[in-house]
Amino acid sequence: MKQTQIQLSDVIYNAADQSFEALVTVSDGSRMKRYPCAIEAPIMMSFEEATKGLEKQALRKHTTGRGLFSNVLRKRPSVRAGRASFDPQVWLEQLGLGLHKNAA
Repeated sequence: MKQTQIQLSDVIYNAADQSFEALVTVSDGSRMKRYPCAIEAPIMMSFEEATKGLEKQALRKHTTGRGLFSNVLRKRPSVRAGRASFDPQVWLEQLGLGLHKNAA
């Protein structure tokens, strides 16, 4: 079983709500999801404590399947349909707008 990895985006302090906020990405090997997280805390809370709280909240959301999240799709190489690559010069010549090499 792969270890769960957690990555926090820019952690900010929202003074209006008196909370630390971040977008937290949780990856457990089979899936990767992003969760918006916020913990109410005074501005004097240490950064380390705030990040631990945000990580704990994201893990709870990830394991229970509750809360708002977005799926992160892994990039797959695109498969071409066997067509030749696009050549703009050939395309313009086919339209009758090719470069006039014999211009005066």
